[in-house]
Amino acid sequence: MKLTWHTTGLELAEPLRISRSVMARRDAVWVCLEHGGLSGWGEAVSSDYLGLPAERITGHLAAVRPHLERLPDPETAWEEPAAAGLPDLPAGVRAAVESAVLDLVGKRAGQPAHRLLGTRTAPAAATARTIGIVAPVPAAAQAARLAVHGFTVLKIKAGSPDPAEDLARVEAVRTGAPEANLLLDPNGAWTERESHDLLPRFAALGVTAVEQPIAPGDPDALARVAKESPIPVIADEDAVSYEDAVALAGLVHGVNVKLAKCGGVRTALRIHDALRGSGTDLMLGCLTASSLGIAPAVHLADRARWVDLDGHLLLGDDPWTGIGGTDGTVRPSGRAGLGVSRTDRENAP
Repeated sequence: MKLTWHTTGLELAEPLRISRSVMARRDAVWVCLEHGGLSGWGEAVSSDYLGLPAERITGHLAAVRPHLERLPDPETAWEEPAAAGLPDLPAGVRAAVESAVLDLVGKRAGQPAHRLLGTRTAPAAATARTIGIVAPVPAAAQAARLAVHGFTVLKIKAGSPDPAEDLARVEAVRTGAPEANLLLDPNGAWTERESHDLLPRFAALGVTAVEQPIAPGDPDALARVAKESPIPVIADEDAVSYEDAVALAGLVHGVNVKLAKCGGVRTALRIHDALRGSGTDLMLGCLTASSLGIAPAVHLADRARWVDLDGHLLLGDDPWTGIGGTDGTVRPSGRAGLGVSRTDRENAP
């Protein structure tokens, strides 16, 4: 097998403001695993929050290359991740390499990835579409436009210095898309007391669930917020690894599993199985990424109560295609492997 990679930039259609930062672009490293005339692909995106710049991603790929290239075939890498050196990689890099292996194994078998992962029927799920921290008027206009295009779930970023601004934004979104299911995400901007005070007010505006209302690092406080909350509380920044998710089982209503956080589809499936019957449901989330980066999670979408796989929809120009989403629903293409392809094959690396 041969492992190569290529770094490129992903530009957002417009800057996305959340409580802790504003993002307009990020680097993506495309991982390619070749064997027998076929190529499997994965994507790792840079993240300041996760401490994963592009240079660190490529450094780890260089380190794991000898492990992968000495294996006889991609099936061995998929079945024996330790032999491939995958456990030693940061979660985001491990997820990307695992994606490339899964894509290649699926192509060799002539099967879409979801079948290899145990789902015969292709998943199709309504995905949330994120509205950043903006003024009420543009938030309402964006919500109305998204509703017209078929989006039934909208996720609203919160965490403004003045909570009244967040309340006004949510009310505006509700006006613009009165039938939409609303999720709220303060990205850990509130205190425990603020959460107890604010969540009933957001519930009254029609918000149906909230992600990570308080700063990560105090799961007991998050559990107390969840116990008193009138709407489901979903852990995100407090649910990074498999161990984090298991520790929160039964204490919160949901955990947001992002493949770049937990390490890939294998760990996501382990989390799903561990949560079964605990009263804590699965949310599938993502970082801003291309369709290539989002695709592995789409193949798991039938396992989740909440689906937030819109990272590719935030881009000005998605260089990959194959998972849909512009109509509010993500679904695999049905082709073998991940089912994605470059939109510009002439310039494909």
